Amino acid sequence: MNIIRGVQAKAQKTVIYGPEGVGKTMLASQFPDPLFIDVEGSTDNIDVARMERRPTSWTMLMNQIAFVKSNPTICKTLVIDTIDKAEQFCNEHICASHNKNGIESFGWGQGYTYVSEELGRMLNRLQELVDMGINVVLVAHSQIKKFEQPDEMGAYDRYELKLGKMTTSKTSPLVKEWCDLLLFCNYKTHVVAADDNGKKYKAQGGSRVMYTEHHPAWDAKNRHGLPFELPLAYSSIAHIFERQAQAPQPNPTPVQPVQAVQQTPPVAQPQQTPMQAPTADPVLAQAVAEAHEAEQTALFGEGIPDALRDLMRANAVTSQEIERAVAEKGLYPLGTPIANYDPAFIDGVLVAAWDQVFAHIKKDRELPF
Repeated sequence: MNIIRGVQAKAQKTVIYGPEGVGKTMLASQFPDPLFIDVEGSTDNIDVARMERRPTSWTMLMNQIAFVKSNPTICKTLVIDTIDKAEQFCNEHICASHNKNGIESFGWGQGYTYVSEELGRMLNRLQELVDMGINVVLVAHSQIKKFEQPDEMGAYDRYELKLGKMTTSKTSPLVKEWCDLLLFCNYKTHVVAADDNGKKYKAQGGSRVMYTEHHPAWDAKNRHGLPFELPLAYSSIAHIFERQAQAPQPNPTPVQPVQAVQQTPPVAQPQQTPMQAPTADPVLAQAVAEAHEAEQTALFGEGIPDALRDLMRANAVTSQEIERAVAEKGLYPLGTPIANYDPAFIDGVLVAAWDQVFAHIKKDRELPF
């Protein structure tokens, strides 16, 4: 019941959004010791730390967040680039879990409610990282939408997060309420008259800026008393994170997630042969790549979708273990290749309910074959 006063220097939850190419990813790369979950592949030309494999499903994205939680010293900032692409994975996950063709198939906006609930669970996991002293940055694109105020006549255009394209979606308000810093990045453009009569207009300018406060034309906010407009550079907000770095940080005990992300393969599992380091010889490099592909095919099987293969690789699960678990549930006969499974079954059960599938496989590993 102690009462404390003063500013608490803690990790920050930041959302950076704006039009394509304005420099959102570059700005995020300058945050303290960032680790990218590169959902869109936008960091290929930037020298940053990133997860080796891009997430190909909502389950894989959540596993990568859980990995950071179980290894809190690997970075000081976690960047998800972009959150609107992650929302697409969330939509696909919800549809596969309920055997729907699209989010509109639920009717009455129920699909968007499921998506907002699932995205809310992800934000709760990211909040756990913030509580452990890790900054979280969500990068997003912007979109221009019509907006009509209840107390005013007429509608006008404004920039918004490119989340939840339908009015029944609640994902955009969730993200905006969750963050401490909502930075809108854009090119500063001035529209001037092109003739004396004022009938023609042209745009001038082009400097890159970021806005930190709400405006009728965009959403933005901050909790640090920042100026309304700042140059689009990390130095404009660096003092916020320097204050956090100077404050004494707690030393939390890492909590292992229920779904273990990084696992040591059991003795019974086939061991992967380490590949040789990259070589400058293109012929030898091609041979190494082909050998690696053959090794992966032998370990995981052919015709397996990337979303399932990535989960299998992350947890050292072989195709034989998948086939055995599926057969034990009476879903497909033992020995049926995964490539012959119904794609809806793979997406809706094996990927969407991977936690339960992997829990069953771990029990099988304790039993003799």
